[in-house]
Amino acid sequence: MITVTDTVFQLDTRTTSYLVRAEGGLLQQLYYGPKIKVCDTGPLLTKNAAGYGSEVVYRPDTAPLSLDSLPLDFSPQNKGDFRLSSFIAAQKAGTTADFAYTGFEILNETPVLDGLPSPHGADGTLALYLATATGLQVTLFYTVYEQADVIARTVRVHNGTQDTVQLQRADSFQLDLPGCAYTLYTLTGAWARERNVTPHRLTPGAVCFGSRSGVSSSRTNPFFFLKEDGATEFTGRVYGFNLVYSGSFEGAAEVSTLGETRVLAGVQSDGFCWPLAPGQQFDAPWAVMTCSDEGANGMSDNMHRFVKQHILPPVFATRPRPVLLNNWEATYFDFNERRLLKLAREAAALGVELFVLDDGWFGARNSDKAGLGDYAVNTKKLPQGLAGLAQKVNALGMQFGLWMEPEMVNEDSDLYRAHPDWAVTVPGVAPSRGRNQLVLDLCRPEVRDYIVQQVVSTVQSAPIRYVKWDMNRPLTDLYSPALDEQGRFSHRYVQGLYDVLARVTAACPDVLFESCASGGNRFDLGMLCYMPQIWASDDTDAYERQKIQTGTSYGYPQCVVGAHVSASPNHQTARQSPLEARFDVAAFGLLGYELDLAVASPVKKKMMAAQISWYKAHREVLQQGRFYRLQSPFEADGSRGTETRETRWMVVSEDRTEAVAGEFQGLVVPNSARRPLRLAGLSPQRMYTVTVRPERVAIKTFGSLLNQILPVHVNTDGYLMHAVGDLKALDCEQESYTAWGDLLMRAGIRLKQAFTGTGYNENVRPMPDFAARLYEIKAGKAALPEEKERKDEPDV
Repeated sequence: MITVTDTVFQLDTRTTSYLVRAEGGLLQQLYYGPKIKVCDTGPLLTKNAAGYGSEVVYRPDTAPLSLDSLPLDFSPQNKGDFRLSSFIAAQKAGTTADFAYTGFEILNETPVLDGLPSPHGADGTLALYLATATGLQVTLFYTVYEQADVIARTVRVHNGTQDTVQLQRADSFQLDLPGCAYTLYTLTGAWARERNVTPHRLTPGAVCFGSRSGVSSSRTNPFFFLKEDGATEFTGRVYGFNLVYSGSFEGAAEVSTLGETRVLAGVQSDGFCWPLAPGQQFDAPWAVMTCSDEGANGMSDNMHRFVKQHILPPVFATRPRPVLLNNWEATYFDFNERRLLKLAREAAALGVELFVLDDGWFGARNSDKAGLGDYAVNTKKLPQGLAGLAQKVNALGMQFGLWMEPEMVNEDSDLYRAHPDWAVTVPGVAPSRGRNQLVLDLCRPEVRDYIVQQVVSTVQSAPIRYVKWDMNRPLTDLYSPALDEQGRFSHRYVQGLYDVLARVTAACPDVLFESCASGGNRFDLGMLCYMPQIWASDDTDAYERQKIQTGTSYGYPQCVVGAHVSASPNHQTARQSPLEARFDVAAFGLLGYELDLAVASPVKKKMMAAQISWYKAHREVLQQGRFYRLQSPFEADGSRGTETRETRWMVVSEDRTEAVAGEFQGLVVPNSARRPLRLAGLSPQRMYTVTVRPERVAIKTFGSLLNQILPVHVNTDGYLMHAVGDLKALDCEQESYTAWGDLLMRAGIRLKQAFTGTGYNENVRPMPDFAARLYEIKAGKAALPEEKERKDEPDV
């Protein structure tokens, strides 16, 4: 809801309020936080009657005296606000720009941004207009998404002057918050270690972060959040922010000399230069923000609802995602149709629903040194082409999917030999390569046309129902002959990408697209506007995935997170982990398998078949349920030391009748503290049954301890034990409880004892390093009248 009272603008969502006032030509930030009723803005105003020491007097004839101590939604340029600026523009007379408020408008439609995606399904937009005396104009858009508790903001710059303006910075938003009792959390990392949670305690000065790699990057994700002091996963005030953008970006949180906090984010300004001729305009990408007084889980729930309701393509937002098998880690480039069909038959027997052919199906693509840019099928590998293979996969009862990397080109390719000028290179400078490839220039319309034509014709050439769209290197050597100013390159590339994605997905509306960029190197809301799921990371190690998927969950729902069960030892970390644990972690995402089923033992095939069956039975709640972090691997745990980090997740159906909880272990610490499993999100007034998922443990887990119970001594590393282990596994503990929801959330369950070396029976849980358990939670018929105040969180 948008309410205007005189020159005070109030934006209300279901549980939050945002207030800004136009006064003295300025847009003063009054409040952003949990929902409030306002009859008089007096209590919210920043009082500045005498100034502070050496502050610059802005306008001596009117209040406020100084800009530097005033919370502002937009700051005049070079007029005494010495905090980080969200806007910098060079005009003929210099960089001073004294913007003044000129009016407002309430729009029923979300503004269409130049070459950029927008969230859909808004509840109204407020436009606030500012201008300088010379005619440089800025429009601030505020769009409300009431049920998701999200407000989206962006900036439009219009050059109404008589001269060209050099736009050097145009962030999507600026937000000033009172005080500085906050910790900033960013999602940082690298390839195979994406979106780890990194805290930054705010102190005077600025914390700046972002990406300069041409993509939103694995280095730092565009999502970040602020925790007010004392906030936890379940209580306290937490602010969340994100950008609907897939390119280089910047963000910052700055504490001023007076202890106030400024937050801003937008397109990366390093290297950015955008000339605006008279009459031209520039649109910044949408930024989204939310606030919750129910801790980080409450903030995340808002973001998750926003993504599902307003970002994802509606046709796929709630559609169940298929269980898939990807051949990559089973074959890499070394495959033919016979080998692929052998994998496909094994997959179909386990209950897999989608078979995905990864890299290596086209051109001279027998390694990563050749073929990118070409789309002709390698008939030596696939004699009957994609259509022939897809039809055979369909005959097994599965859908067929395909990997592509359309934005890239190898120099050893027919495309490069025909159009070397289509690659991104600087004239006279030897190009830098990544994964033996160059980037195609998406600033050029003919390059975009080629990609669209090739991708669409390939997808339509066979019954392809899924495409994995990869992008395996960052951008360097930034230059395009299509541009008059090379400072436009990074942003124009992203706009070109969105043009391609819009056209391809429109031409293939029933195809499920999954975005990928060396794993999670472009995991953002911009890509999700076109492709409803993203490969979270090339690292499929179950322990690392606990951290990757936990970090991801702060800003993104589990229904967009690609997660696979892979081989052990893992191909990225060489770490060994139990097969059941690998599934348990991947179940909290979009389940897939990526290992050689043709060499899997009979007992492992039985385990995988059981896993897939269990996942399908709980798919709706696992993919669409409300997600809770019961325990984060990034939380300090003094009772266990720093070497062991336990993770606990939970998903709950909207009607709170079904849930799944996950318990994930790092390194075993013998005889350590045994915390109850406290659940969340249930109805305190309902009775629930909690049952552990039936799991099995490999016989070799117990090693030579087996000789303590066997009638004869055996070589536990020998052929006999390996042969038995291929056929048999030990059943894990059975555990089931019935209790009221309030007990499960406030007291929790004291689980059975974990194995410690002093004995083993049916009441001992075998929990070696990196083990895990899943718990099915079902509501019974017994229920009491609901309490007026819903309490979702456990008592911690």
